[in-house]
Amino acid sequence: DVLDMEVKPKPSQLHWYELHIQPCVAELLGTALFIFMGCLAVLEDSGGTGRLQPALAHGLALGVTVAVLGDI
Repeated sequence: DVLDMEVKPKPSQLHWYELHIQPCVAELLGTALFIFMGCLAVLEDSGGTGRLQPALAHGLALGVTVAVLGDI
C-alpha cells in the first residue's frame, strides 16, 4: 500500500545563527578556557611537577569542554 510507506523528512537548512555564530562562540569559549587553565596551571609551581601540571590542566579543560559543548 502507498499509505504504509515511510515518509522521510527533508533535511532542513540550518539557521544563520547555527552556521556562523555558534561555531565562533564555541571557539571563543574553548580558547578562553584553554588560556585560563594554562595560566592558572603555571602560576604556582609545586616543586617537581614540571610540564606535567599544565598538560593535565589542558587535558582536563579539553575533557570538560567536549562534555559541555559537544552538541554545538
